[in-house]
Amino acid sequence: MAKSDVWFEIPPMRDDYQLAVVEGDYLTAAVRPKQFLHIDQSECILCEGCVDICPWKCIHYLSVDVIAEAANVDNPADDAENRGVFIVDEDECTRCALCVDRCPTGVISLGKFAGSLAENAVEFTNAPWELDTGQRDFKNGYAYGLRT
Repeated sequence: MAKSDVWFEIPPMRDDYQLAVVEGDYLTAAVRPKQFLHIDQSECILCEGCVDICPWKCIHYLSVDVIAEAANVDNPADDAENRGVFIVDEDECTRCALCVDRCPTGVISLGKFAGSLAENAVEFTNAPWELDTGQRDFKNGYAYGLRT
């Protein structure tokens, strides 16, 4: 066999998986509520230790120029002292808390969403189409031209 010839054996594929019905109580105990990662940028010393230590590279420090518009919050670009903004990719973040441990000033925190939509969804037991009046209100709204 020549040096460039490579032979990879395919590992055996498992086929002994078993499907089973899971009780709702088990899921309630097993699934943890979604947490958020908060960086208090007013106390941050911009060491970017959180950016360096993140194994999934989900924390980014970007220029305020990336913000085209801000909805329901102050635009960081309005203050000349703001040079950048931290962005956390919530889809990639596994909430490992390495950034929390790494932060020398302790301005990064992990917490649960207080008053989140999931907690408030219990009071809306009817189907959305039964409650929809077609008007904008706190339950139904429009975003980017799509009905949500």
